[in-house]
Amino acid sequence: MTEQDARMINRDIQPDNASLADWMGQDGYKRWAELVEYIEVNYPGVFEPDWLFGGKKHGWCLRYKKSKSFCTLIPEKDRLVIVIVFGAQERAKVEETLLDLVSHAREDYEAATTYHDGKWVALTIDNDEVFDDVKRFLYIKRKPKEPLIR
Repeated sequence: MTEQDARMINRDIQPDNASLADWMGQDGYKRWAELVEYIEVNYPGVFEPDWLFGGKKHGWCLRYKKSKSFCTLIPEKDRLVIVIVFGAQERAKVEETLLDLVSHAREDYEAATTYHDGKWVALTIDNDEVFDDVKRFLYIKRKPKEPLIR
């Protein structure tokens, strides 16, 4: 499957819950809903999610941002991908925790390219272990206002 086949590329139709569930499948949408809820509960009022259309190559994505990017959720065919960009200080913190990661998140982090604006890490959230590792990454990006809710 090409990237274009995997992405929601119809500019005229902004995704909603029904179209996301249909596109991502039961497991992908379940993880999507859990991640959105996790962000809303742990970072109340911090981020205003923003749907962006990245053209026919990249399709729709949901970005969480305040003054700088927090994360971007990408609904792909039958799966959920999250992109997190780590700056230099954040990379140092992530690299201290790499041995604690239990999923393919470690390999995905190490394989990601570092650009002038940070290390762009794309992770497919395909199991609970990756979801837990993603929560660690998000905690490094920005500590929650309240004690962390899992």
